[in-house]
Amino acid sequence: MTARKKIVFSTGAGVSAESGITTFRDAEGLWEKHNVMDVASHEGFLRNPALVHSFYNARRRDMLATAPNDAHRAIAELEKDYDVYVITQNVDELHEMAGSSQVMHLHGKLMSARALDDDSLTWKLTPDNYETTPETIIDGHHVRPDIVFFGEAVPMFEPAVELVAQADIFVIIGTTLSVYPAAALLRYVKPGTPVYYIDPNPAQVPHGVTVIAQPATTGMRTLMDMLRK
Repeated sequence: MTARKKIVFSTGAGVSAESGITTFRDAEGLWEKHNVMDVASHEGFLRNPALVHSFYNARRRDMLATAPNDAHRAIAELEKDYDVYVITQNVDELHEMAGSSQVMHLHGKLMSARALDDDSLTWKLTPDNYETTPETIIDGHHVRPDIVFFGEAVPMFEPAVELVAQADIFVIIGTTLSVYPAAALLRYVKPGTPVYYIDPNPAQVPHGVTVIAQPATTGMRTLMDMLRK
């Protein structure tokens, strides 16, 4: 019996944009409305934890009002024929909602809270009880958003590198390839591995990468047609 090929996706904000989740770097994005260092840095959290909690409560509310789009669903559908892994920069959980079973979040999860005094302790938040404040205590611990703030280490990066190095096919979707360390994952693909890059405004990529200059939903349809050939 032939082993199934391992296809690894690296997804960014563009894969969720078509679900209505505002991206941070577009002209009308979240960074235009907030100082990034106020709401997404360790220093900002120490300076004004109430603002940071409020910001992520709003992000959770936005996510709960959305649904996976055709790109999320297409990635999940590929599990019928491939061993599919998703490495995402996104903190939403639309990949899981679409049915993807193996998702690695590089930058944390919106619907999760982490103990302030112990990074190993996290709790799943629910749609009925997702708001947190500086006064929130869970199991005896004050909590913070389970998000990797700017300037903090990305603990899942090394496992992501190992996964990319094992890929038979590597696909990048919806990212400017400007956010590190996630943008560096491309360097760890084995020589000769097919690499596809789906984005309506693709960044410069090395020779040999197949660029699909389309939004995530139509780009995934194009990719699936390519994979069937």
